[in-house]
Amino acid sequence: MFTLYGDKVSGNCLKVKFVADHLGLAYRWIDVDVVKGEAKSPEFLAKFPMGQVPALELADGHRLAQSNAMMLFLARGSSLIPADELEQAEMLQWLFWEQYSHEPAIAVRRFQKFYLGKPDSEIDPALMRKGRAALDVMAGHLAGRDWFVGKGFSCADIGLVAYTRVAHEGGFDLAEWPVVRAWVQRVERALGLAA
Repeated sequence: MFTLYGDKVSGNCLKVKFVADHLGLAYRWIDVDVVKGEAKSPEFLAKFPMGQVPALELADGHRLAQSNAMMLFLARGSSLIPADELEQAEMLQWLFWEQYSHEPAIAVRRFQKFYLGKPDSEIDPALMRKGRAALDVMAGHLAGRDWFVGKGFSCADIGLVAYTRVAHEGGFDLAEWPVVRAWVQRVERALGLAA
């Protein structure tokens, strides 16, 4: 059994939880409130110097940071990682893109608008432009396909759905991207989440 430290409002934390739950892995969840700064406490930093959640601690004491690294570690040997090497690389491509081009816009705008309660006038307008551009890329890729990589559900889908499914909390209406909205619903069904 491992321990997963996280904040359930964080898509980065939830995507690791989604993988563990989907695969039926036994773990203990410890809530860490990011808004209250609990990930920056001396006790947390002593274990996880990056000061971020999610954070994973194995039974033998080894620790991992960074959500996509944790997802891939937990999913090793499962159908969530494609068997085909090119499809594995494509999965990684989407996970890197998610952290570089998707999450910094959609998740950040959601946090500022929904959790900090900032009015749109106080939120960097570039976040909306970048988030919309990310959703456009997703819609273009998903046209005519069910999943992000190959013909199967993978870590790429889980990594991308975590913040996309709550994009409306940041002011992004997925009705504008029906193919993305339909994909979110497929992923939620695959994960057993309430739509």
